[in-house]
Amino acid sequence: MSKKENPAPLEGQESEAPEAAEECRQEEQETFTVTKEQMEKMEGLAKDLAEQNDKFLRLAAEYDNYRKRTAKEKESIYQDAKMDTIGKFLEVYDNLERAVQQAGDEENVHKKGMEMIFHQLEGVLEKLGVTVVDPMGESFDPERHSAVMHIESEDLGENVVSQVFQKGFLLGEKVIRFATVQVAN
Repeated sequence: MSKKENPAPLEGQESEAPEAAEECRQEEQETFTVTKEQMEKMEGLAKDLAEQNDKFLRLAAEYDNYRKRTAKEKESIYQDAKMDTIGKFLEVYDNLERAVQQAGDEENVHKKGMEMIFHQLEGVLEKLGVTVVDPMGESFDPERHSAVMHIESEDLGENVVSQVFQKGFLLGEKVIRFATVQVAN
């Protein structure tokens, strides 16, 4: 039998378990005496431990903030590069749109090809999250529109877009290109 196993007491024998448990408790409650120097040394070590723990927590928080900040910067750089790239293709979009809007033979193979290319470019821009801003008849918004002309009109209300010279484009809520418009006063 191993030392850890306690055999069950036989009939007629008294159990010594309560006495053994009492003896173990007394051993656990031993007290030690320390000198004043030792106590000061322990207090100093406890203070150093608290300072090191505080430094560690601050460093961990600083690293977490750094990680979050760099992730935001990375996303921002990606969005800016995406906006710049899309901006370069908007000139192609404008030219294709003008070509499609030209009056001419609807059965012309070249015109049909231009329409197909234009619709394909529209689909690509849509997949990238670009929305076209055509503010005709809406009220003027200086954060999304660029007014190049003003006209006096009794038919339209004040600050209403009366003509769109160039459509605007948004990527999410960010303006890629402002809509160039004429505004009625």
